[in-house]
Amino acid sequence: MMISQLFILSSKGDHLIYKDYRGEAGSDVIDVFYEKVTALTGDQPPVVMSHKDLHFVHIRQGGLYWVATTTADSSPFSIIEFLNRLSGLVKDYCGSLSEKAVQMNFALIYELLDEVLDYGYVQMTSSDVLKNFIQSEAVSSKPFSLFDLSNVGLFGAETQQNKVAPSSAATRPIQSSRDPGGKSEIFVDVIEKMSVVIGSNGVLMKADIEGEVRVKCYMPSCSEMRIGLNEEFSVGKSQLRGYGAAVRVDECSFHQSVQLDEFHSHRILRLCPSQGEHAVMQYRLSDELPSAPPFRLFPSVERDSAGRLLMYLKLRCDLPPKSTAINLSASIPVPRGAVSLSQELSSPDQSAELQLQNRTVFWKIPRFCGGTQLSALFKLDVPGLSSASMLEVGPVGLSFELPKWTGTGLQIRFLRLSPIHPGPSQRWVRYVTHSDSYIIRI
Repeated sequence: MMISQLFILSSKGDHLIYKDYRGEAGSDVIDVFYEKVTALTGDQPPVVMSHKDLHFVHIRQGGLYWVATTTADSSPFSIIEFLNRLSGLVKDYCGSLSEKAVQMNFALIYELLDEVLDYGYVQMTSSDVLKNFIQSEAVSSKPFSLFDLSNVGLFGAETQQNKVAPSSAATRPIQSSRDPGGKSEIFVDVIEKMSVVIGSNGVLMKADIEGEVRVKCYMPSCSEMRIGLNEEFSVGKSQLRGYGAAVRVDECSFHQSVQLDEFHSHRILRLCPSQGEHAVMQYRLSDELPSAPPFRLFPSVERDSAGRLLMYLKLRCDLPPKSTAINLSASIPVPRGAVSLSQELSSPDQSAELQLQNRTVFWKIPRFCGGTQLSALFKLDVPGLSSASMLEVGPVGLSFELPKWTGTGLQIRFLRLSPIHPGPSQRWVRYVTHSDSYIIRI
């Protein structure tokens, strides 16, 4: 694999990082790439594009374009894997992936590139090895907020909805763990992405969950970590053992550093974590949910005597009473020609707006407690409203985040480190389920 140039662009095409390793093309290729990637129709441009003898390979992470060019017949999959590892390194060292983080840490990123690539050839991508060579100190780009959940990616891919990380240490640069007075902290995040389709009759038609167990290590040294999962954790259709609460997934894969000698008998993952962030286990559950879907919608769509479209929506949260959904947004497609919206919402913290260009009503609910129900009455002026145009209403799409809850029921029984550190150390286990593909047909 040989790389000619590497550059990082903002979503608007601003040049943030540029490195030319072989002098095989001019700097105008940045503008060529951005023109190509923005001129294409559709939501997802091709990962590999060509211009004359030059090939562009790019990924999107943190709202940025990470681009490598090559003139050789290199494997695009190898370059994509390298770009994903590079973005992971930048996140490890800078604390987050964003345009501001890259701008404030450009010297650190250039130093990383000098160690990672030599004349276009990849040398190393391990944060544990690189920490011995990197001298620049990271600059924190922003204070952490519970509702800024953009720092954790699922399976290395960017999704429309942000994920999770409710703790300030999640954005701490990796170098802070080397400070003499810094805290020794380790995090285990269980992150799940839910995709659901519910029919107009309320029957669950499709349900998939993709999940991962992610370790973030901010400890100077840790020889071994043992993560205990549910004792009744079953992979595949095999018969469940014992009488505990059963948790089943269809397939499961592990990071190469995970030792599985205790997994089959006691459901324990054993590994020697290096500093930084690593997905130690990934799993999937298809066409099944172990419990009721978290949200149920009861819609009513009709036309009033004045010719307006009336939509009355009751949304019920079927989570346990102590659970809370946050950042819930419902998008409701409406007929073409809708010109205005009036609304009656059941609580003052809700909001709604009509986006004419998308012919969609967006209903936003910042917090939604389990076991409760919210409602909204939308009145739309639609000139020439007919029975046929009323069929254009729906389906309703929900996006949300569910902290402290997993759709599969996967739990961490214990988190043990050895040897036991004499100084103060903190261990955190966090859970979140999120979705940007929860469809309810009307």
